[in-house]
Amino acid sequence: MSLSTTSSKGSQAQRLERLDAWIDELLSYLRVERGLSDNTLVSYRRDLRSWRAHCAAVGADPALVNADDIARYLDALRSGSSPASKPYSPASVARMTVSLRSLYRFLTREGYLEADPTASLGTPKRTRSIPKAIAIEEVEALLALPAQDVLGRRDSAILETLYGTGVRISELVALDVDDVDVDSGTLLVRSGKGSKARTLPVGRAAREAVGAYESVSRPELLKRAVTPNSRGALFLNARGARLTRQGCWKQLKAYGRAAGLRDNLSPHTLRHSFATHMLDAGADVRAVQE
Repeated sequence: MSLSTTSSKGSQAQRLERLDAWIDELLSYLRVERGLSDNTLVSYRRDLRSWRAHCAAVGADPALVNADDIARYLDALRSGSSPASKPYSPASVARMTVSLRSLYRFLTREGYLEADPTASLGTPKRTRSIPKAIAIEEVEALLALPAQDVLGRRDSAILETLYGTGVRISELVALDVDDVDVDSGTLLVRSGKGSKARTLPVGRAAREAVGAYESVSRPELLKRAVTPNSRGALFLNARGARLTRQGCWKQLKAYGRAAGLRDNLSPHTLRHSFATHMLDAGADVRAVQE
């Protein structure tokens, strides 16, 4: 079986190193944004490492493969004709398909690739789990937890923004000060490199929380900054640097435990709860989907 071998810039070793970085970034996204379990992440990593090994064996550039290349690879797994491999079960092929689709959808959405080579592949039939919405009373308890100190005001602004706008953590930590207009109640969100920005409305509670953070807490955090690189960042960590996705996730999990939500809280769950509560309040389903 031959895969596309037209090369992008760099040696094959460099292209594989780039794939390694992409895989790590995807797994971080799945853990932080989607709240996937460690066992599920192990399966994703195993599948994607197998794909990496295959690309290395045939000299393929993972960034340039097309739908036919991936379809032939999956066929080889079914038949056992790939090197040092016995035939994969239908369930294993379906899982590999999901892993590859997740990788290339992520890379396309983040702007690393222009097109998704898995877009035309048939979707394996599987049960899709729908996150359970958190009750409004539980959300209210969660939002009431942060203390009224420097980091507490930041965390309150984060929680109110996550719930009140439905943005992803990756989008939230990428926000700059200029992206938020507290007076007009709008938020400019960019989803990955090269993606079109979208403007979201910001509710009163989130506006007030962000305003309090910007006027009181953020100036204090900026004083702790070692370098000026993060001066434009909206949300800062305790050292005055831009808050990372992992750091934000750690705080969210801590508040979830404090609110008694345990493993039920993730950014994906909070976003689903936001959409559910909007629909329950009579919002247009198309507006929620957008």
